[in-house]
Amino acid sequence: MPQIQPFPFISVSGQPYERGLQYGRAAAVRVRLSASRYGQTLRNIGYSEASQLALIRSLEHAIGEFQPAYIDEMRGIAAGADVPFEDIVMINARTEVLAKARAEHTMPADAEDEDGCTGVLVLPSRSANGQLIHAQNWDWKADCVETGIVLRVRNDDGPDYLTFVEAGGLARSGLNAAGVSITANYLESDRDFTQLGVPLSLLRRRVLEEPVFSNALRVIATTPKSCSNNIMLGMAEGFGIDFECAPDEAFPIYPGDDQMIVHANHWVSPIARTKLRDTGCENSPDSYYRDWRVRQLLNAAPKVDRRAVKAALFDSFGTPYSVCRPPRLGTRHTMTATVAMIVMQPGDGEMDVAPMPAQNRIFTRYSLQHEPLHEVV
Repeated sequence: MPQIQPFPFISVSGQPYERGLQYGRAAAVRVRLSASRYGQTLRNIGYSEASQLALIRSLEHAIGEFQPAYIDEMRGIAAGADVPFEDIVMINARTEVLAKARAEHTMPADAEDEDGCTGVLVLPSRSANGQLIHAQNWDWKADCVETGIVLRVRNDDGPDYLTFVEAGGLARSGLNAAGVSITANYLESDRDFTQLGVPLSLLRRRVLEEPVFSNALRVIATTPKSCSNNIMLGMAEGFGIDFECAPDEAFPIYPGDDQMIVHANHWVSPIARTKLRDTGCENSPDSYYRDWRVRQLLNAAPKVDRRAVKAALFDSFGTPYSVCRPPRLGTRHTMTATVAMIVMQPGDGEMDVAPMPAQNRIFTRYSLQHEPLHEVV
């Protein structure tokens, strides 16, 4: 098997439009690929161009009201990559756009699978070096290994930040210079699309711009959303929390006695489970043991370091429906996989990323301060 290449590293600075222009030019091939693939997915679902445009316009309005500078930045990305601005909005709101299209159409055989993902947060009191560790396996379409990038932003109006993201997107998993970190996992409920909210990817981006952790919590807990999501937040000083988010309510989950949080793709909060219905179980039944497996493996270690977290996220129990998924046909007949393993130590401003970890155990260390360091363990 040929060696899987690291995700490209792009560093940008300046005002929003200028940053977007730099980003779009540097990642043009991958941005176009993202736009093309998600556009084709919508066509496969049977979502008309008129319906797509109407939804994107409504999301653009929601984004503009939430943070007008994001519109400028997305226009810069579109200009730099030479794609329509609407395509960049679609990439940034792809969870909402695809889920809305699915909800309104009978699913054909070649439509998308939902995101999977298993997230981990280890408090400093449990880690080997006294630093918070925050990690995730990102499960999605296997060919998205060709569209992922790592983006570093030198920010004039807040802390610098580092994010693993699909090309064209403003943020996904990441950390900032204030020690705030974020990952997110797919959730689904019967409250989804009862209102229009801010796209989830832009909530993640807003968190990464926040120098004050309590304000980051407020962004996630109180901002209206269109659909459900699980969002895990870390603070390098020594705190972590998970929010199971319905569109109109957030349910907090705190670290347990083991000083960790592990979350997959099913609702866990007892309060949430009495108030809403989990509608995502059909597509990710393996979620019920993925979080259990990771917790068991980490609890077997007296102290946890980045290697231990990686070993737990490499777990192959139940393969191919495992914590670390090899490429396989998903429930909707598309090829899915663990596309990336992301292991962050926000206190050091470092993020280790391995593409297609079921086939590749070589990590690249990306940093807020330094150039990427390849082949770390």
